[in-house]
Amino acid sequence: MESSAVRRLSEFDIPAAAAGGAEQTPASPLSAARMGFAGVIVEVRAADQAGGLTGVEIERRLLEMGFVEGALVRLVHEGFFGRDPIAVRLADRTVALRRREAGAILVRAGP
Repeated sequence: MESSAVRRLSEFDIPAAAAGGAEQTPASPLSAARMGFAGVIVEVRAADQAGGLTGVEIERRLLEMGFVEGALVRLVHEGFFGRDPIAVRLADRTVALRRREAGAILVRAGP
């Protein structure tokens, strides 16, 4: 005998987007973004770089600057030569980054 309080998930009226069935835009590195890009940080993940800081150190520094999952970012400036460095608007501040470090920040286009 099945209790009336127990219901299968298929009995609920959950739209596909809320149920996780919606396709999301794939995350891409912030270093690939162009001027005017606005999005949300999905993940901060850095690899070790030759002759530089370790990936763990880069991640720690980015997190300390406010590059955390869910934060809104907007690319507001690109350098003249090679589009490097970039200026990113993050909450109430503007942060300058090399594209090399910006590659550790995965973003998804959004609000």
